[in-house]
Amino acid sequence: MQKIRVGIVGCGEVTQIMHLHSLYQLADRFEVTALCDASATVVETVGEDWNIAKRFTDERDLIDQDDVDAVLVASPNHYHAQTTIRACDAGKHVLVEKPMCMNLREADEVIAARNRADVTVQVAYMRRYAPAFVEACQIVRDMSDIRLARVHDVIGQNALIIAKTSRVVRGKDIPAAVMDAGKAREAALFAEAIGDAPAGLRLAYGILLGLASHDISAMRELLGMPNGVLYAAYRHGGLYITSAMDYGDFVCHVEIGVDSIPRYDTFLQVYGSHRIVRVQYNAPYVRNLPTPLRITEVGEGGRIGESEVNPSWGDNFTLEWEAFYDNVTQKKTPKTSPEDFQQDLELFRDMVALMR
Repeated sequence: MQKIRVGIVGCGEVTQIMHLHSLYQLADRFEVTALCDASATVVETVGEDWNIAKRFTDERDLIDQDDVDAVLVASPNHYHAQTTIRACDAGKHVLVEKPMCMNLREADEVIAARNRADVTVQVAYMRRYAPAFVEACQIVRDMSDIRLARVHDVIGQNALIIAKTSRVVRGKDIPAAVMDAGKAREAALFAEAIGDAPAGLRLAYGILLGLASHDISAMRELLGMPNGVLYAAYRHGGLYITSAMDYGDFVCHVEIGVDSIPRYDTFLQVYGSHRIVRVQYNAPYVRNLPTPLRITEVGEGGRIGESEVNPSWGDNFTLEWEAFYDNVTQKKTPKTSPEDFQQDLELFRDMVALMR
Protein backbone atom coordinates (compact mmCIF):
# COMPACT_ATOMS: atom_id res chain seq x y z
CA MET A 1 0.00 0.00 0.00
CA GLN A 2 1.08 3.55 -0.66
CA LYS A 3 2.15 5.16 2.60
CA ILE A 4 1.10 8.69 3.48
CA ARG A 5 3.81 10.55 5.40
CA VAL A 6 2.26 12.62 8.18
CA GLY A 7 3.55 15.71 9.95
CA ILE A 8 1.78 16.60 13.19
CA VAL A 9 1.26 20.21 14.29
CA GLY A 10 0.28 20.21 17.95
CA CYS A 11 1.49 17.38 20.19
CA GLY A 12 -0.87 17.79 23.15
CA GLU A 13 -3.48 15.50 24.67
CA VAL A 14 -5.36 14.29 21.61
CA THR A 15 -2.15 13.65 19.67
CA GLN A 16 -0.44 11.77 22.49
CA ILE A 17 -3.45 9.78 23.68
CA MET A 18 -5.24 9.03 20.41
CA HIS A 19 -3.70 10.05 17.08
CA LEU A 20 -0.20 8.63 17.48
CA HIS A 21 -1.60 5.29 18.62
CA SER A 22 -4.03 5.18 15.67
CA LEU A 23 -1.28 6.02 13.18
CA TYR A 24 0.98 3.36 14.70
CA GLN A 25 -1.86 0.84 14.35
CA LEU A 26 -2.18 1.81 10.68
CA ALA A 27 1.56 1.63 9.98
CA ASP A 28 0.89 -0.06 6.64
CA ARG A 29 -0.79 3.18 5.48
CA PHE A 30 0.85 5.99 7.46
CA GLU A 31 4.28 7.03 8.67
CA VAL A 32 4.77 9.95 11.03
CA THR A 33 7.84 11.81 9.78
CA ALA A 34 7.76 15.13 11.66
CA LEU A 35 6.38 16.77 14.80
CA CYS A 36 5.78 20.39 15.77
CA ASP A 37 4.73 21.99 19.03
CA ALA A 38 5.21 25.43 20.56
CA SER A 39 6.71 23.69 23.59
CA ALA A 40 10.22 22.37 22.96
CA THR A 41 9.79 20.08 25.98
CA VAL A 42 6.69 18.47 24.52
CA VAL A 43 7.98 18.03 20.97
CA GLU A 44 11.33 16.63 22.13
CA THR A 45 9.78 14.21 24.61
CA VAL A 46 7.08 12.97 22.24
CA GLY A 47 9.68 12.67 19.47
CA GLU A 48 11.88 10.52 21.71
CA ASP A 49 8.95 8.40 22.87
CA TRP A 50 7.84 7.65 19.30
CA ASN A 51 11.26 7.71 17.61
CA ILE A 52 10.37 10.61 15.31
CA ALA A 53 13.53 12.47 14.38
CA LYS A 54 12.24 15.69 12.83
CA ARG A 55 11.03 18.06 15.53
CA PHE A 56 10.09 21.72 15.15
CA THR A 57 8.62 24.57 17.16
CA ASP A 58 7.55 26.52 14.03
CA GLU A 59 4.84 24.90 11.94
CA ARG A 60 6.19 26.47 8.73
CA ASP A 61 9.36 24.40 9.06
CA LEU A 62 7.32 21.20 9.30
CA ILE A 63 5.04 22.10 6.41
CA ASP A 64 8.09 22.77 4.19
CA GLN A 65 9.46 19.24 4.64
CA ASP A 66 9.58 17.15 1.45
CA ASP A 67 8.79 13.99 3.39
CA VAL A 68 5.46 15.33 4.68
CA ASP A 69 2.50 14.47 2.45
CA ALA A 70 -0.26 15.31 4.94
CA VAL A 71 -0.57 17.45 8.06
CA LEU A 72 -2.55 16.67 11.19
CA VAL A 73 -3.64 20.01 12.67
CA ALA A 74 -4.09 19.51 16.43
CA SER A 75 -2.87 22.87 17.72
CA PRO A 76 -5.03 25.35 19.71
CA ASN A 77 -8.35 26.09 18.00
CA HIS A 78 -7.49 29.65 17.00
CA TYR A 79 -4.63 28.43 14.81
CA HIS A 80 -6.51 25.66 12.98
CA ALA A 81 -7.50 27.69 9.94
CA GLN A 82 -4.11 29.37 9.58
CA THR A 83 -2.24 26.07 9.70
CA THR A 84 -4.69 24.35 7.37
CA ILE A 85 -4.34 27.13 4.78
CA ARG A 86 -0.54 27.07 5.00
CA ALA A 87 -0.52 23.30 4.54
CA CYS A 88 -2.88 23.49 1.56
CA ASP A 89 -0.77 26.20 -0.07
CA ALA A 90 2.23 23.87 0.27
CA GLY A 91 0.33 21.09 -1.49
CA LYS A 92 -0.27 19.02 1.64
CA HIS A 93 -3.42 17.12 2.53
CA VAL A 94 -4.94 17.98 5.93
CA LEU A 95 -6.78 16.25 8.73
CA VAL A 96 -7.80 19.12 11.00
CA GLU A 97 -9.15 18.66 14.50
CA LYS A 98 -12.49 20.27 15.23
CA PRO A 99 -13.22 23.09 15.10
CA MET A 100 -11.81 23.56 11.62
CA CYS A 101 -12.00 27.30 12.25
CA MET A 102 -13.77 29.81 14.45
CA ASN A 103 -15.83 31.88 12.04
CA LEU A 104 -17.38 31.85 8.59
CA ARG A 105 -14.70 34.04 6.98
CA GLU A 106 -12.04 31.52 7.94
CA ALA A 107 -14.20 28.71 6.55
CA ASP A 108 -14.39 30.45 3.18
CA GLU A 109 -10.62 30.92 3.19
CA VAL A 110 -9.97 27.24 4.00
CA ILE A 111 -12.27 26.14 1.19
CA ALA A 112 -10.55 28.51 -1.25
CA ALA A 113 -7.10 27.24 -0.23
CA ARG A 114 -8.16 23.63 -0.64
CA ASN A 115 -9.61 24.35 -4.07
CA ARG A 116 -6.46 26.18 -5.20
CA ALA A 117 -4.23 23.28 -4.23
CA ASP A 118 -6.66 20.46 -5.14
CA VAL A 119 -5.86 18.60 -1.91
CA THR A 120 -7.98 16.73 0.64
CA VAL A 121 -9.13 18.55 3.78
CA GLN A 122 -11.04 16.43 6.29
CA VAL A 123 -12.44 17.63 9.62
CA ALA A 124 -11.73 15.21 12.48
CA TYR A 125 -15.28 14.43 13.57
CA MET A 126 -14.37 10.91 14.69
CA ARG A 127 -17.82 10.13 16.16
CA ARG A 128 -19.33 10.19 12.68
CA TYR A 129 -17.07 7.33 11.59
CA ALA A 130 -18.30 4.96 14.31
CA PRO A 131 -20.00 1.93 12.68
CA ALA A 132 -22.88 2.18 15.17
CA PHE A 133 -23.53 5.76 14.07
CA VAL A 134 -23.29 4.89 10.37
CA GLU A 135 -25.77 2.03 10.88
CA ALA A 136 -28.10 4.30 12.87
CA CYS A 137 -28.12 6.78 10.00
CA GLN A 138 -29.25 4.03 7.64
CA ILE A 139 -32.04 2.96 10.02
CA VAL A 140 -33.26 6.51 10.69
CA ARG A 141 -33.22 7.27 6.97
CA ASP A 142 -35.94 4.63 6.52
CA MET A 143 -38.09 5.91 9.40
CA SER A 144 -41.07 7.86 8.06
CA ASP A 145 -42.68 8.49 11.45
CA ILE A 146 -40.11 10.41 13.51
CA ARG A 147 -41.83 12.17 16.40
CA LEU A 148 -38.92 13.54 18.46
CA ALA A 149 -35.13 13.53 18.65
CA ARG A 150 -32.57 14.28 21.37
CA VAL A 151 -28.90 15.18 21.25
CA HIS A 152 -27.48 14.89 24.76
CA ASP A 153 -23.87 15.50 25.83
CA VAL A 154 -23.27 16.15 29.53
CA ILE A 155 -19.75 15.13 30.49
CA GLY A 156 -17.18 15.39 33.22
CA GLN A 157 -14.12 17.51 32.56
CA ASN A 158 -11.63 15.59 30.40
CA ALA A 159 -8.91 15.92 33.01
CA LEU A 160 -10.91 13.79 35.46
CA ILE A 161 -10.58 10.80 33.12
CA ILE A 162 -7.26 11.56 31.43
CA ALA A 163 -5.39 11.78 34.74
CA LYS A 164 -6.46 8.21 35.59
CA THR A 165 -5.97 6.59 32.19
CA SER A 166 -3.14 8.28 30.27
CA ARG A 167 0.32 9.78 30.49
CA VAL A 168 0.42 13.21 28.88
CA VAL A 169 3.62 15.23 28.54
CA ARG A 170 3.03 18.93 29.16
CA GLY A 171 5.43 21.82 28.71
CA LYS A 172 5.65 25.11 30.57
CA ASP A 173 8.35 26.50 28.32
CA ILE A 174 6.26 28.22 25.65
CA PRO A 175 7.63 31.78 25.32
CA ALA A 176 5.46 34.47 26.89
CA ALA A 177 5.31 36.37 23.60
CA VAL A 178 3.88 33.30 21.86
CA MET A 179 1.28 32.84 24.59
CA ASP A 180 0.27 36.51 24.44
CA ALA A 181 -0.03 36.42 20.65
CA GLY A 182 -2.24 33.34 20.89
CA LYS A 183 -4.57 34.96 23.40
CA ALA A 184 -4.86 38.09 21.25
CA ARG A 185 -5.58 36.02 18.15
CA GLU A 186 -8.24 33.98 19.94
CA ALA A 187 -9.94 37.13 21.27
CA ALA A 188 -9.98 38.71 17.81
CA LEU A 189 -11.50 35.62 16.20
CA PHE A 190 -14.16 35.38 18.91
CA ALA A 191 -15.02 39.05 18.41
CA GLU A 192 -15.28 38.55 14.66
CA ALA A 193 -17.62 35.59 15.17
CA ILE A 194 -19.95 36.87 17.90
CA GLY A 195 -19.10 40.56 18.34
CA ASP A 196 -18.93 42.26 21.71
CA ALA A 197 -20.27 39.51 23.97
CA PRO A 198 -20.42 38.88 27.72
CA ALA A 199 -18.08 36.27 29.18
CA GLY A 200 -20.84 33.66 29.47
CA LEU A 201 -21.79 33.88 25.80
CA ARG A 202 -18.12 33.77 24.83
CA LEU A 203 -17.64 30.57 26.84
CA ALA A 204 -20.83 29.10 25.36
CA TYR A 205 -19.54 29.80 21.84
CA GLY A 206 -16.27 28.10 22.74
CA ILE A 207 -18.22 25.03 23.88
CA LEU A 208 -20.23 25.08 20.65
CA LEU A 209 -16.98 25.06 18.66
CA GLY A 210 -15.51 22.31 20.82
CA LEU A 211 -17.70 19.74 22.56
CA ALA A 212 -21.03 20.62 20.93
CA SER A 213 -19.67 20.62 17.38
CA HIS A 214 -19.43 16.82 17.58
CA ASP A 215 -23.10 16.62 18.53
CA ILE A 216 -24.48 19.17 16.07
CA SER A 217 -22.44 17.64 13.26
CA ALA A 218 -23.69 14.13 14.04
CA MET A 219 -27.25 15.46 14.32
CA ARG A 220 -27.02 16.85 10.81
CA GLU A 221 -25.83 13.57 9.32
CA LEU A 222 -28.44 11.60 11.25
CA LEU A 223 -31.42 13.88 10.61
CA GLY A 224 -30.34 16.36 7.94
CA MET A 225 -29.96 20.12 8.23
CA PRO A 226 -32.79 21.56 10.35
CA ASN A 227 -35.16 24.17 9.00
CA GLY A 228 -33.92 26.53 11.68
CA VAL A 229 -33.24 27.05 15.38
CA LEU A 230 -36.38 27.52 17.47
CA TYR A 231 -34.70 28.24 20.78
CA ALA A 232 -31.23 28.51 22.30
CA ALA A 233 -29.97 29.56 25.72
CA TYR A 234 -26.93 29.24 27.96
CA ARG A 235 -26.80 29.03 31.73
CA HIS A 236 -24.23 28.74 34.53
CA GLY A 237 -21.71 31.03 32.90
CA GLY A 238 -21.93 29.28 29.52
CA LEU A 239 -21.18 25.74 30.76
CA TYR A 240 -24.70 24.53 29.95
CA ILE A 241 -26.41 25.03 26.59
CA THR A 242 -29.91 24.01 25.52
CA SER A 243 -31.49 24.41 22.13
CA ALA A 244 -34.36 23.20 19.97
CA MET A 245 -33.98 22.48 16.25
CA ASP A 246 -36.94 22.72 13.89
CA TYR A 247 -37.36 19.67 11.65
CA GLY A 248 -40.90 20.45 10.58
CA ASP A 249 -42.76 17.33 11.72
CA PHE A 250 -40.64 17.04 14.86
CA VAL A 251 -38.22 18.92 17.11
CA CYS A 252 -34.72 17.86 18.08
CA HIS A 253 -33.71 18.94 21.59
CA VAL A 254 -30.01 19.64 22.18
CA GLU A 255 -28.54 19.51 25.71
CA ILE A 256 -24.85 20.23 26.33
CA GLY A 257 -23.07 20.58 29.66
CA VAL A 258 -19.81 20.11 31.55
CA ASP A 259 -19.69 19.01 35.21
CA SER A 260 -17.29 17.37 37.66
CA ILE A 261 -18.48 13.76 37.44
CA PRO A 262 -15.91 11.55 35.64
CA ARG A 263 -18.13 9.96 33.01
CA TYR A 264 -19.58 10.57 29.54
CA ASP A 265 -23.38 10.84 29.32
CA THR A 266 -23.53 11.25 25.57
CA PHE A 267 -26.10 9.96 23.08
CA LEU A 268 -28.26 10.70 20.06
CA GLN A 269 -31.78 9.32 20.21
CA VAL A 270 -34.56 9.30 17.62
CA TYR A 271 -38.15 8.46 18.58
CA GLY A 272 -40.55 7.00 16.02
CA SER A 273 -44.08 5.79 16.67
CA HIS A 274 -42.92 2.15 16.77
CA ARG A 275 -39.12 2.35 17.12
CA ILE A 276 -36.50 4.19 19.16
CA VAL A 277 -32.91 4.38 17.87
CA ARG A 278 -30.09 5.38 20.21
CA VAL A 279 -26.33 5.77 19.64
CA GLN A 280 -24.44 5.81 22.94
CA TYR A 281 -20.92 7.27 22.93
CA ASN A 282 -18.19 6.45 25.42
CA ALA A 283 -15.24 8.51 26.69
CA PRO A 284 -13.24 9.47 23.57
CA TYR A 285 -9.81 9.60 25.21
CA VAL A 286 -9.93 5.95 26.30
CA ARG A 287 -9.05 3.88 23.25
CA ASN A 288 -11.27 1.18 21.76
CA LEU A 289 -14.30 1.62 24.00
CA PRO A 290 -17.39 0.41 22.10
CA THR A 291 -20.02 2.70 20.61
CA PRO A 292 -23.21 0.67 20.92
CA LEU A 293 -26.39 1.03 18.92
CA ARG A 294 -29.57 0.40 20.90
CA ILE A 295 -32.95 -0.23 19.29
CA THR A 296 -36.33 -0.47 21.01
CA GLU A 297 -39.31 -1.49 18.90
CA VAL A 298 -42.73 -3.09 18.94
CA GLY A 299 -42.95 -6.65 17.62
CA GLU A 300 -45.74 -9.11 17.04
CA GLY A 301 -48.60 -8.95 19.50
CA GLY A 302 -47.43 -5.59 20.78
CA ARG A 303 -44.40 -7.07 22.54
CA ILE A 304 -41.57 -4.64 23.23
CA GLY A 305 -38.15 -5.78 22.07
CA GLU A 306 -34.82 -4.22 22.97
CA SER A 307 -31.50 -4.98 21.29
CA GLU A 308 -27.98 -3.63 21.60
CA VAL A 309 -25.48 -3.95 18.77
CA ASN A 310 -21.78 -3.16 18.65
CA PRO A 311 -21.21 -3.34 14.89
CA SER A 312 -17.42 -3.73 15.11
CA TRP A 313 -14.34 -3.54 17.29
CA GLY A 314 -11.92 -0.67 16.94
CA ASP A 315 -11.51 2.97 17.82
CA ASN A 316 -13.31 5.86 16.16
CA PHE A 317 -10.06 7.83 15.78
CA THR A 318 -8.53 4.92 13.86
CA LEU A 319 -11.63 4.69 11.68
CA GLU A 320 -11.43 8.37 10.74
CA TRP A 321 -7.76 7.90 9.75
CA GLU A 322 -8.79 4.94 7.59
CA ALA A 323 -11.36 7.17 5.91
CA PHE A 324 -8.75 9.90 5.45
CA TYR A 325 -6.42 7.43 3.75
CA ASP A 326 -9.17 6.36 1.33
CA ASN A 327 -10.17 9.96 0.65
CA VAL A 328 -6.59 10.97 -0.19
CA THR A 329 -5.60 7.93 -2.25
CA GLN A 330 -8.92 7.60 -4.08
CA LYS A 331 -9.54 11.36 -4.40
CA LYS A 332 -12.88 11.09 -2.60
CA THR A 333 -14.65 13.98 -0.91
CA PRO A 334 -14.76 13.48 2.88
CA LYS A 335 -18.20 13.45 4.40
CA THR A 336 -16.71 15.70 7.11
CA SER A 337 -15.53 18.28 4.60
CA PRO A 338 -14.92 22.02 5.12
CA GLU A 339 -18.33 22.73 3.55
CA ASP A 340 -19.88 20.29 6.01
CA PHE A 341 -18.26 22.11 8.95
CA GLN A 342 -19.48 25.41 7.54
CA GLN A 343 -23.03 24.25 8.18
CA ASP A 344 -22.20 23.85 11.88
CA LEU A 345 -20.92 27.43 11.98
CA GLU A 346 -24.17 28.64 10.41
CA LEU A 347 -26.19 26.89 13.11
CA PHE A 348 -23.89 28.25 15.83
CA ARG A 349 -24.43 31.76 14.44
CA ASP A 350 -28.19 31.32 14.67
CA MET A 351 -27.96 29.82 18.18
CA VAL A 352 -25.83 32.73 19.42
CA ALA A 353 -28.33 35.23 18.01
CA LEU A 354 -31.05 33.64 20.14
CA MET A 355 -28.80 33.30 23.18
CA ARG A 356 -28.39 37.08 23.26
